[in-house]
Amino acid sequence: MSAPVDRIGYIAAACRQRRVLDLGAMDETAWQSKRGRGAWLHEEISRTALSVDGVDNSALIPPEGLRTAPNAIIRRGDVGDPERIVAALAATPDVVVAGELIEHLENPLEFFRRIARIERLSGRALILSTPNATALHNVLIGLARRESTHHDHLCVLSYKTLTTLCARAGFRTWQIIPYYARFTEMRERHSGLARAAIGMAERLVNFLEWCFPLLSQGFILRIEL
Repeated sequence: MSAPVDRIGYIAAACRQRRVLDLGAMDETAWQSKRGRGAWLHEEISRTALSVDGVDNSALIPPEGLRTAPNAIIRRGDVGDPERIVAALAATPDVVVAGELIEHLENPLEFFRRIARIERLSGRALILSTPNATALHNVLIGLARRESTHHDHLCVLSYKTLTTLCARAGFRTWQIIPYYARFTEMRERHSGLARAAIGMAERLVNFLEWCFPLLSQGFILRIEL
């Protein structure tokens, strides 16, 4: 397995000069606080991509859509219905991105299968990211008989389950890449010694993730459609 990468930087680089469909683009819980700080995936993709069509279920998106950059917009739509979304696009995307999305879906396997059936996406790339069930922090707090996961997550996936999902969905070629933990929001809420301590903790965690990639914060899944 490869060494972990920076999640946002890796995905943004993969979208450089490409037409991108960004599913679950809003990041509703934190998008306003992340804007302009290099921590909102949609925003960083728009800096590198040729164009970005974002889709999200969020009620915060106005009927006319939310213009996020000269080359990017987020419209309201059902991210669980990728066939309808792709059919409505004027141009076929080169890359479909779904950052931290599949753990929120009721049926990730059916989502994969629906993507795989879209003939218009043949030869394109699907790039997803999702938290890791065996992340270092979950292993550590598991020793205290506890578990950490967002209350909106319906599943937490591992390297093994991601591999199984890809195989059962009928994908032929895929790559699973671990990504580093980032304490961006925590660091922004503090200053002085507390902020320095958080930075040191992040570097320590990242070193352990580099040593043991299966304990990384999450995985990027890159699939050739």
